[in-house]
Amino acid sequence: MQVTELAAEGLKRAFTVVVPAADIAAARDQRLVSLAKEIRLPGFRPGKIPMGVVKQRYGSAVMGEVLEEQVQSATKAVVDERGLRPAMQPKIELVNFSDGADLEFKIELEQLPEIPLPDFSAISLEKPVAKVGDEDVTKALEGIASRNRAMEDVAEPRPAAQGDVVVADFEGRLVDESAEGGLSEPFPGGTGADMPVEIGGSGFIPGFAEGLEGIQVGETRHVDVTFPAEYGAAELAGKPARFKLTAKKLQKPVDAALDDDFAKKLGLASLDELKQRITETLQGEYDQLSRLNVKRKLLDALSAQASFEVPPSMVEAEFAQIWQRVEADLKAGRLDDEDKGKDEETLKADYKAIAERRIRLGLLLSEIGRSNNIQVTNEELSRAMRTEAQRYPGQERQVLEFFQKNPQAIENLRAPIFEEKVVDFMLELAQVTEKEVPAGELSADPAA
Repeated sequence: MQVTELAAEGLKRAFTVVVPAADIAAARDQRLVSLAKEIRLPGFRPGKIPMGVVKQRYGSAVMGEVLEEQVQSATKAVVDERGLRPAMQPKIELVNFSDGADLEFKIELEQLPEIPLPDFSAISLEKPVAKVGDEDVTKALEGIASRNRAMEDVAEPRPAAQGDVVVADFEGRLVDESAEGGLSEPFPGGTGADMPVEIGGSGFIPGFAEGLEGIQVGETRHVDVTFPAEYGAAELAGKPARFKLTAKKLQKPVDAALDDDFAKKLGLASLDELKQRITETLQGEYDQLSRLNVKRKLLDALSAQASFEVPPSMVEAEFAQIWQRVEADLKAGRLDDEDKGKDEETLKADYKAIAERRIRLGLLLSEIGRSNNIQVTNEELSRAMRTEAQRYPGQERQVLEFFQKNPQAIENLRAPIFEEKVVDFMLELAQVTEKEVPAGELSADPAA
């Protein structure tokens, strides 16, 4: 095999490789001999098929396999012998091959850069922490009580007020000036009975619940609304509609008493146990926000120190994925406030910078993990798979089977575990000081 280096610019490398025709022919003949022992043809005894017949029937297919194997093995040899670390799959271009001639092909690749490791002990970080207070527990208790409050019928005739629940039958039609009466036929899903509607409650089309304020039992009312532009049903999105509603019952919420009996309805022994559970849950949430905060600061510190060149092909691949989502948000009108008003060229430049930062940090974290022998254990992967399976009650077995059959899906679980272990490793070595802050500051901080 003859290898000629064509380019060595930055991270880019290019080679031409020539594999002698004799090597190709020898590999082909060896494969045909092996195949002749396996195949069965009418009129020939097993293992006694003439080589000319085997070559005539299977020569082209075997040659294709041999060429692919030669290219793969030669490429691996070029990479291994020169100690190259390709950033992505090398690009192969067939230059020349004909029967009886040498195989010539071109290899183009980008290799991973030399990545200097930072001095972790020189990194100083402030980690905000928050403790659960009595007022936090009380607020959470009130929220639980609100979600579990009972409803009772309003006996005396009166208009529906904020917080009341109207139980109503409804029928919805799109506004259509070309139709008789200016309304379409009832649209699918637009008709129902005994639907509870909380006055001022969320989860309804804007104006729907508000339109029932003041209605009384037995009254029929028409409410005009416009479906949001991003509404799930495309045939309704952005269109005006009119709902006919008849109030059948009026109910009001009854606050639950926060006592041991209330806790028992939730499956706990006492109110004190409920408060303890709330405290533990809230503290876990605060601790998670605190970690996200200090992790972001750590990554910012690493990004400021990391100045090595990154493979352009990796940046382009990452940017392509990001831009695909941005284009979808553009079409749906879901752009972040900070992106609204920017032209496409500015948006692309901003997200190209984000893609480059992600790749640079990803390469740095990977190198830190590799250099310090940080690995994800099979036990950690199994635990992650079980956790993922539990998200789909009743389908746990199918989810686990999916992971067993799809190695890439397992890698998608491995990556975040690896990242968190590398972050833990760095935080152990960095200078981290804790600062107690109000819980609201944890979620208000952009780093969270």
